[in-house]
Amino acid sequence: MAEGKFERVLDSKEVLALAFGAMIGWGWVVLAGGWVNSAGAFGAMLAFAIGGFAVVLIGLTYAELASAMPLTGGEHVYSHRAFGMGGSFICTWAIILGYISVVAFEAVALPTVVEELFPNYKVGLMWNVAGWDVYFTWAMVGVVGAITMTWINIRGIKSCALLQKVVTLLILIVGIMLVTGSLFNGETGHMEPLFADGAKGIMAVLIMTPFMFVGFDVIPQAAEEIDLPHKQIGRILILSVVMAVTWYIAIILAVSLALSAEDSAASNLPTVDAMSAVFGGAWAGKLLVLAGIGGIITSWNAFLVGGSRAIYAMAHAKMLPAFLGKLHPKYNTPVNAILMVGALSIVAPLFGRKALVWLVDAGGLGIVVAYAAVAASFLALRRKEPEMPRPFRVANGKFVGWGALILSAGIILLYMPGSPAALVWPYEWAIAGGWAFIGLCFYLWSRAAHPGESEGIVHRELASGHSD
Repeated sequence: MAEGKFERVLDSKEVLALAFGAMIGWGWVVLAGGWVNSAGAFGAMLAFAIGGFAVVLIGLTYAELASAMPLTGGEHVYSHRAFGMGGSFICTWAIILGYISVVAFEAVALPTVVEELFPNYKVGLMWNVAGWDVYFTWAMVGVVGAITMTWINIRGIKSCALLQKVVTLLILIVGIMLVTGSLFNGETGHMEPLFADGAKGIMAVLIMTPFMFVGFDVIPQAAEEIDLPHKQIGRILILSVVMAVTWYIAIILAVSLALSAEDSAASNLPTVDAMSAVFGGAWAGKLLVLAGIGGIITSWNAFLVGGSRAIYAMAHAKMLPAFLGKLHPKYNTPVNAILMVGALSIVAPLFGRKALVWLVDAGGLGIVVAYAAVAASFLALRRKEPEMPRPFRVANGKFVGWGALILSAGIILLYMPGSPAALVWPYEWAIAGGWAFIGLCFYLWSRAAHPGESEGIVHRELASGHSD
């Protein structure tokens, strides 16, 4: 292997698994029944179709920029070329919060889900955080999982890709079992009511859909490690979003066919009970729980890849301390950036679930801010650099760009006070504000210690096609 340089080694299946696996996660196991109860079977599917269309617009802006600038850091590069260091710092620092929050939360989700397979395994009460009892055995499951995921990521992008490909395939097999089982053994009468609570019910599901599709943006972060024609990078990114939209709609259909509205409302995990119902045995439900654990692993893995590459890109551009921009001499991974994100996930289980929910909600705002910045970068570069080579060129660019920007801004408003999805005061706003303050400190340090250097570094990366 060449030392000190990312290598282009990921093939199309690995890239697709990285993004699709990031998007499906554990949410489809926990939340699908609630979606059906809130909006009805058709109402929930319609909400995901609408939300999916919005995310496709955002994804199209990413697809064009990722194919035009396939460099580590994705958003960092696009926003820097469009708006300079200040815009790039805001965009990348915001999405790093989102990535770190998901990685930390998965370290808490894993021991929580293990309870479905081994009830009452929690022993050794240590303390209580925000009303959540933290047990030694529970925390250790998360800690061991975090250490393992960090080790796999340090070992190289191919190790991450192999894990992602295998686990995503297993999730797909179980999901297809659920859908086909429901189509053959479910009852259309269970789908009544097709719509529940009218437009209000659809809106209740619609506001959740953007958070289910977070993850396609991992592709641009690792773009410098993808061994594909640049045009194909954009195509795979959009394909991953379409696959995720199809997945969620199919799961909603399966749950609504398998369980009546009453049974779904009475269930703690309707998707698990739907699997048990269509195959007539508790074993099937346990199998689906295992697929859910697989979803935790794929999201965890993908966001650890994305977060570490974003941190590396900022450090390489002198926006963060230089040690975070070090590549492993053997595995060519951003080892210190991975260790930093991994360390946060290792300690995360010690804080319990409630505190980590606050973190992931604040992180969601960061991700959507980055989406808006990328859409704005897309529009700015279309105007400023119309002749820039764009292997994957989006048709009707102005419509797509403005649509993505307006939709991203609309999602940001959902986090504001007065919205059903507003951040919780003071906890979640304190996390968002604290992260912004830390970012401001790093920004001022960078401007003072390395004035103007990021521009030259990014310019050289764009000219050479790599960030070594």
